[in-house]
Amino acid sequence: MKKICMSVAVVTAVFLLTSTAYAEKTLRISLQLPLKHHLGQNLLNFQKEVEKESNGSLKIEIYPSAQLYKDKEVPQAVSSGAIEMGVASLTRFAGTIPAVDIFYVPFMFDSPEKVVKATAPGSAIRKALDEAILGTGTRVLWWQAYGSAILLTKKEIIKTPADMKGKKVRVFGKTLGDTVVTVGGAPTMMSGSKQFLAYQRGTVDAGMTGITAVKSRKLYEVMDYMTLTYNADIEFIVIINEKVWQGLSDKERGIISKAGLRVEKELREKMGTIEQDTLAWARDKIKVVDLTDAERNEWREATKPVVNGYEERAGELGKKLVAEANKL
Repeated sequence: MKKICMSVAVVTAVFLLTSTAYAEKTLRISLQLPLKHHLGQNLLNFQKEVEKESNGSLKIEIYPSAQLYKDKEVPQAVSSGAIEMGVASLTRFAGTIPAVDIFYVPFMFDSPEKVVKATAPGSAIRKALDEAILGTGTRVLWWQAYGSAILLTKKEIIKTPADMKGKKVRVFGKTLGDTVVTVGGAPTMMSGSKQFLAYQRGTVDAGMTGITAVKSRKLYEVMDYMTLTYNADIEFIVIINEKVWQGLSDKERGIISKAGLRVEKELREKMGTIEQDTLAWARDKIKVVDLTDAERNEWREATKPVVNGYEERAGELGKKLVAEANKL
């Protein structure tokens, strides 16, 4: 009888230890967008590969549409350990690392080729930013291409910088706000999830966002025009709490890293097609305004002063990144 009791105790202890270990291998990810968005699909591909390669010992749970945290809350939630992983716009780190806004300096990366080079794993620009972010207690696992920035308006078309004068414009970063101020507008910082109601209620006159958001967030229902300014490149990053990362085994970290880099490469290669498909889909739902070369040059010239403000805020790291960007 005594032996039986001891056996039961041993089995129970083993079960509890196993259950605890398994629970520690569950990694939750907070996402602001719906799973149908290309960032959501990117995470699903990551989830599938990690769970398969780990034989289920690593479980990935995705919480889309800001169920747990708003975009601006994700960096703090991950660094504090409140959640293991999260997806956030790169600019959400601008409060502590102003240099992350390099991608929002107007026309700094004015071609797909420059964006690919700047965001490539191991590039001077990306390496510097990843290292800076690691100092906040979060590790960047991979970057998610979101696409190009465009302008949405209701009633009035914006084609030139002069058309921005006096307009209240939704932005999602300090440098984008500087861009608006430089051309005579008034920026309003606002998370992506609040755009629809803001446009519907007329809280702002215009809004900067990504092409794909027009479809995924149904912004075409509340705005009339989409001007293809392509003034900035929008990047999201997938981050993990550094203590959680260090608590994983070498094998587990290898599985996660391999899957992250694979889905990153896959998305980056598809981004151009995704944007063109979205534009084709949107053209009968919202008036798409293409800019002439002359109009785009007007924007370039009018927004040149923004780089000075960026360098002042971002310090030596910002100057280093501008220099690297100019090499491209």
